[in-house]
Amino acid sequence: MLEVVLRDSVHMSERGDGCGSQMQIEATVSRFDIEVDGRLVSAEPGQTIAAALIGAGITVFRHTPTGAPRGIFCGMGACFDCLVTVDGLVEQRACMTPVRQGMRVQTLSAVGD
Repeated sequence: MLEVVLRDSVHMSERGDGCGSQMQIEATVSRFDIEVDGRLVSAEPGQTIAAALIGAGITVFRHTPTGAPRGIFCGMGACFDCLVTVDGLVEQRACMTPVRQGMRVQTLSAVGD
């Protein structure tokens, strides 16, 4: 949940007439947990799965059939190195999939597992 508070404030302009105004925005974010390979990882609204995993120190999302580690590479959905299983849907791009409260993510040991 994102809570946004808007506050108006008036300040003196350089002319000294008080006609300047400024809008301040304060935001508080309610973090939540997602399950990744059976462990809880903290996430916040608007993050991708990749951002939440990187924030938790998880940098390897899968391994290729030859054993090479793969994680976030391009960050824009072009390379498919960050594939994970999300709520049973296989080969989802972690860099393009937003987190949802209660989501279950499994990293992959190899494409096609």
